[in-house]
Amino acid sequence: MAEALAEGGTKSAATRGGGAGPSPGVFEQLSAVADAVLYEGYLLYPYRRSSAKNRVRWQFGVLFPRDWVEADGPVVPGVSGSADSWYQQTECLVRVRQPASACVRVRVRYLQMQRKQVEEAGHRPVESLHTDDGTVHLTFDEALPRECEIEAPLDELLQGGRTVAVGAPAGEDIEPLPGHAGRVVRSREEIRAESTVTAERLSDGLCRIRVRTTNTAPAPRPRTARDEALRRALIATHTLIGGDGVEFVSLIDPPTDLEAPVRACRNEFTFPVLGGEAGEAGRVLLSAPIILPDHPQVAPESPGDLHDAAEIDEILTLRTMLLTDEEKREARATDPRAAAILDRVDTMPQEVFERLHGAVRSLTPVTPTASADRSPGAVGSRAPAAPAAVSADRSPGAVGSRAPAAPAAVSADPSPGAVRSPAPVTPTASADRPAWWQEGADDGLSPTTDTVLVDGVRLGGGSPVRLRLRGRGADAQDMFLAGRTAEVAAVLHDVDGSVHLAVTLDDDPAAELNNWYGRFHYFRPDELEPLEPAGSPDEPSAPAPAAAPARHTTDSETPAAEAE
Repeated sequence: MAEALAEGGTKSAATRGGGAGPSPGVFEQLSAVADAVLYEGYLLYPYRRSSAKNRVRWQFGVLFPRDWVEADGPVVPGVSGSADSWYQQTECLVRVRQPASACVRVRVRYLQMQRKQVEEAGHRPVESLHTDDGTVHLTFDEALPRECEIEAPLDELLQGGRTVAVGAPAGEDIEPLPGHAGRVVRSREEIRAESTVTAERLSDGLCRIRVRTTNTAPAPRPRTARDEALRRALIATHTLIGGDGVEFVSLIDPPTDLEAPVRACRNEFTFPVLGGEAGEAGRVLLSAPIILPDHPQVAPESPGDLHDAAEIDEILTLRTMLLTDEEKREARATDPRAAAILDRVDTMPQEVFERLHGAVRSLTPVTPTASADRSPGAVGSRAPAAPAAVSADRSPGAVGSRAPAAPAAVSADPSPGAVRSPAPVTPTASADRPAWWQEGADDGLSPTTDTVLVDGVRLGGGSPVRLRLRGRGADAQDMFLAGRTAEVAAVLHDVDGSVHLAVTLDDDPAAELNNWYGRFHYFRPDELEPLEPAGSPDEPSAPAPAAAPARHTTDSETPAAEAE
């Protein structure tokens, strides 16, 4: 077993074995997204230690010692990286393009918790300390980035694999404070962990790669508090996988002939997606404890990380600007990363701030077609010709899929399908209906009584349906809802001219509460299967009015908001 340990995230030793190394920089293409995953939720606005949301931390990709996390029963495998575990497993498919020289490269990354303890003169621990220069020092938990790399020929992985230590040593750093006022002691416990990389040949030119990372540390004392057990845990654990002579297959949108082997992949406490630019061959894969789309990107307008990719940079920046001087002093004393955010916000040039408001990535023309005579409420006729402005991710800093035509940001709502940019369907249209920006554009729209025709059945408020998601192009989070039954709450028209149905899941224990709040899952008509036969007397009778001319929405808009 070779040693592979990164000190402070600044250096790493990789075990290598034959064959040419992977293309340099292949992982660096994903560095911004990977760092966003690493520090997601690290410290949340208002970035103060006293804030309630910053007292319960480390929620994603946490791998504890096994005996501690399973003290009350075994962990339940699933793709949710917000569930505590003692291991994380990634399985993916690769097409072998160069059998003789194919090799696989893996980079495992995580945070190691570091206890920052402030001590006054005489080495007595205190929660806070003011020095003569006016600086406030607070006791708080920090974290250091760790990573290691494993590189091995594919042939070796097929013959049994390779296991590498990916732990981190214990340590202590002491920082004297000015004027002999005291000191700051930063201490770390040893992290013991290992990663095993194996491969399985499925057919000529196709293999399954498995990366399994486990916490091998001895468990702390029984009933040890979670905050204390975190000192021996891997935090925000995620994996980058690349290589030479291999091409990764999308697990979200696989080719038709690979759908069966993709379904057989078992990803536990993590979910892998393709990296790089959309349209590129699968050169690199990111397996993260946060569900992302293929080809995730950080919006180029974002000037830096705010540790909350589900939020909008513009909103967080404005809120941070409005913190009082006292709040800013506490935030600066809480953590160096909080201080860096305040420095960036306080000195942000006007032109940089203006970029946070949004951007247009591209303009996609809409092909004009003659208006067809269709039955009321049927989905089919096209809107008049107009250039469709594809507005970009309005949340710079959020991680999203930046395709040439329609960038998307990570949903602010972690519940599958709750908030997303639905793919457009061919809408109904009317030449005399005002465009979405004109007065009267919403006249005649009634989300709760409108209906839309699906498989000969009019669906509207109260209609029972089954979710039948598309095999290709389906949202990664919505895939987990396939086959479940739901009830339609509303028929909505967005400014694209697309029609969407808001539904509540039948087996959701919070369905009634979500309905009261107006929180729904949104689907296209062709993603739903009516559960009532055509001509049911209980179905709504009012057809959906014609939609407005097409335009693509921004990722920050939701169908519900557009219908109001």
